[in-house]
Amino acid sequence: MPVDPNALATWANAVTVSRILVSPLLFTVVSLDNTGSWLAAWLWFALCVSDVLDGYLARRHGATKSGAFLDPLADKVLVLGAMFTLVNRGMFSIWPVVIIAIREVIVSVYRVVVGAKGVSVPASRIAKVKTLSQQVSVGFALAPFSARDMTYAWKITLWLAVALTIISGTQYAVRAFKPGMILRRVTK
Repeated sequence: MPVDPNALATWANAVTVSRILVSPLLFTVVSLDNTGSWLAAWLWFALCVSDVLDGYLARRHGATKSGAFLDPLADKVLVLGAMFTLVNRGMFSIWPVVIIAIREVIVSVYRVVVGAKGVSVPASRIAKVKTLSQQVSVGFALAPFSARDMTYAWKITLWLAVALTIISGTQYAVRAFKPGMILRRVTK
């Protein structure tokens, strides 16, 4: 049975909120070990897979306005929180993470502003690939085998994430000035 688009209490939202609530535990585990941690890597993997689960539940039962806001928020909390924790540990350089954070904040603010006007800004395909590359980069930095011995894996995927971040951010900026291309009216 489809859910009301205005509903707050849905299975998809429950999974999304759980991802946000568990994220401080992940950041704590990440901050405690400088050489990679299987606990952190598996926790990260579970949180990334739960992103797929909440998307599946939303498609199966119906997307909601709250879910359209909460899911990208959860992605940003997890990715940026993990990345800044890795910066604090000295693994990630600050500049790629700042570039990623600036884009995420700008696109999030844009979504909130146009969302208040009844307009939806769905994630582009390249933005989804960008999120995946961010998740893979963090995953490589957390897994002990790649954190220590294959540092090129997380370094390459981090800079790939930066490139995709810039490309997708530019794509959103260009389309923001051509509303018919990306923005669609949300039915009330």
